[in-house]
Amino acid sequence: MRTNNDLWTAAGFGVLAGMRSMTAPALLTRELSRKPPRALKRALPGLTSKKVAKRLGVLALGELVGDKAPTTPPRIKFAPLTGRILSGAITGAAVSRDRKGPRIGFALVGAVAAVASSYAFYGLRRFVTLRLRVPALAAGLIEDGLTLALGSRLTRALR
Repeated sequence: MRTNNDLWTAAGFGVLAGMRSMTAPALLTRELSRKPPRALKRALPGLTSKKVAKRLGVLALGELVGDKAPTTPPRIKFAPLTGRILSGAITGAAVSRDRKGPRIGFALVGAVAAVASSYAFYGLRRFVTLRLRVPALAAGLIEDGLTLALGSRLTRALR
């Protein structure tokens, strides 16, 4: 049965994907690779693989570093935003506890949350760096901390 907790978790992973696109699937696969539910293992075997979890973890670390580079395009440009939408949709769909029913609703919740989060955190980061004159590196590190705190909370909700 679907619960409000499942919807909030799907939205949370969408927000996480909007903040850092690779962190959402990296943390999700890390958690699911520990003890995946049997139905999920059949439906989405890539998300329960320890190898995939390690590779996504490396990609997420690379994104955390690359985010601070001045040449990194804004997250609201077409290509980065598309990746965040896909990340939010995939992770949103994967968190449903009702493994038999359709997951399209959870995918949509994750995708919409990723879009909203992308724009919200882009605006917040610009405000903090341009108006409050916080160095871009410091603002990025603060966002990284928020991302990891949210990710930790979300993965605990899956247990």
